[in-house]
Amino acid sequence: MNIRRLEHDDIPFGWSINEQGLPGTGQISELEFADLLSLCEVAVGVFDNEEMLGFVLCLLPNTRYASLNYAWFNERYSSFLYVDRIAVAEKHRDKGIGSMLYEYVIEHALQGNSPVVAEVNLTPPNPGSMRFHERHGFSQVGVFQQGKKSVAMMLYPANE
Repeated sequence: MNIRRLEHDDIPFGWSINEQGLPGTGQISELEFADLLSLCEVAVGVFDNEEMLGFVLCLLPNTRYASLNYAWFNERYSSFLYVDRIAVAEKHRDKGIGSMLYEYVIEHALQGNSPVVAEVNLTPPNPGSMRFHERHGFSQVGVFQQGKKSVAMMLYPANE
């Protein structure tokens, strides 16, 4: 397995993996996935030969990305690396791929002395993701409510 930057040709595979992660990943079209990829500071996947096993997409502050969760962090932090989505193909889960991706993200953020931020669904609940983030050193710094949906706002500090 190797980690490499996502390219345009990876969009259909990344989008398909994103769909497998619903509702935790948030539904977007393939075109929206491509646009999001163009905004990312970190957009990498784990590959076994040419097969994408999982990916992570992360943004720096103050891009044109219109996510309300992203805006929440922009209002409170001047520097961060925002994990917009991380997803692993269903048939490759529980093999450490998500951890490989987060280790990459954390290392990248620490080089710039920036915290890593993300959100985890509380309603509907995503206890597996909450355990995953806590296991990787994240702590909850807030809750953001949008109608019937709520998310825990998570932060991995820059100086850990």
